[in-house]
Amino acid sequence: MNRSIRPDAVLIQAVIAGALSFAHLHDLAAAAGQSGWKAWAYPVSVDLLLVAAWRRLRAGRDRSSWTWFTIALTASLGANVATAGLLDLHDVPAWLRILVAGWPALAFLGGTLLVHAPGPAPAASEPEQDETDEEPAPEVEMHRTDTLEPAAPAPVPAAELTAAPPKPPADTPAVPPALLDHARSIADAHRRDTGEPITADALTARLGLPAPTCEAIAAQLQLT
Repeated sequence: MNRSIRPDAVLIQAVIAGALSFAHLHDLAAAAGQSGWKAWAYPVSVDLLLVAAWRRLRAGRDRSSWTWFTIALTASLGANVATAGLLDLHDVPAWLRILVAGWPALAFLGGTLLVHAPGPAPAASEPEQDETDEEPAPEVEMHRTDTLEPAAPAPVPAAELTAAPPKPPADTPAVPPALLDHARSIADAHRRDTGEPITADALTARLGLPAPTCEAIAAQLQLT
């Protein structure tokens, strides 16, 4: 299907701006000593590098595209400003002649790096499963007919057997743990001070509690 070309204000403006920039680059290259076809090759080189860097930026491939885009844009804008009367084209300074003479090598380097720069690695696609995969094997249930007898517990060495504390008689009153700890601390203090264990009578006198309670405490502390 043939598409008709319709005039567009943006397209016309782009053509005019490109033509003016092309002419300014040509005039600057000619003033810097590049005569003949060489002066016309400079604007082509600058515009091609600018377009190549812009395409790489649109593709979002690497950040170095910004560097070459900035270099090409600076060269184009610099030529436009230099030919606006700020620079005497009949007496071009030596540093500008050096920049113009070295531009081809710089443009070749930038174009080569932009074209041959490695692109992003494609995302690894998951392998599709084949519809003709083999059917899974049927499950087989297995039942054991023999029963395992429980293993006998290992004998505990006699050295590890510790004698359990004697249980108080059934009619002995219950002693709170806090009271028992208090009585034990008194017995320990007496042993530490005198070097001998405290007797049941002495503990009863120290505690000042009823006789059945003191007897229960003495029985649990194994006092005589």
